[in-house]
This record gives sequence, C-alpha cells and structure tokens, in this order.
Amino acid sequence: MGLTLTSYSVLLVTGGTLAFTRRKGIGRSSWLRPLHILVGSGLVVLVLLLLAIGVIGTLGEYGHLGHSLHLPFGLMVVTLVLASAWSASRISQERPWARKLHIGLNGGLGLALVAAGLSGWVVVQKYLP
Repeated sequence: MGLTLTSYSVLLVTGGTLAFTRRKGIGRSSWLRPLHILVGSGLVVLVLLLLAIGVIGTLGEYGHLGHSLHLPFGLMVVTLVLASAWSASRISQERPWARKLHIGLNGGLGLALVAAGLSGWVVVQKYLP
C-alpha cells in the first residue's frame, strides 16, 4: 500500500505540473508526460496486485470475503484506478471531457485510497499478535 500511495503522490505532482504548464503555455521537459504515463500504468498493476493478494489472503484466512469495510473501499479503489486509466487513454483535443473526467476520478481515488488505507490498517491489526 505504501508504494501505491507513493505512486499516487508522484502522479499528483507530475499531473499537476502537466496541467500548470498547459495552462500557462510554457514548455515542459520531454520526459514528464512519459513518466506520468509509466507511473500511472504501474499504479494500475500495483492496485490489481493488491486486489489479488487481498482476495487470496482473506479467503485463505477466513474462507469468505466481506467481513469488513475494507472490501468495498478496496473495490472502489480498483474501479477508480481502472476508470482513471481508461479516461486517460481518451484524452485528446477531440475529447475535452476526458481530461476533466480523469482529474475528477483521481480526486475520488485519493479519498478512496485514504478510506482503504484506514480500513486496511484495522484489518492488518487482526493478523498481528
């Protein structure tokens, strides 16, 4: 989860820089957009990996899912990450709505990550002695 939060933070900074340079009409480093895309792709992989680990671990420990709020918060994170990645792939001059959707989804993702992190902390405490 720490790497996921770090990735989200890097995406927040790089995305904010991209938006700032676009609005101000100033040049930006050629590596910034590819870095944003690479870290975003990594975030998708990390979230899917965390989903798999969580589902397998929970089924192995409890035999069923849904014993805490962490499941709906986690599924919300997965949904928002996938929707954000999809909306990012739609961003172009012909689709101005996609950038706004992407930014909105990422705002919701930040809140969902906080909720999943806090509820996950409660779940992890059950495993510790």
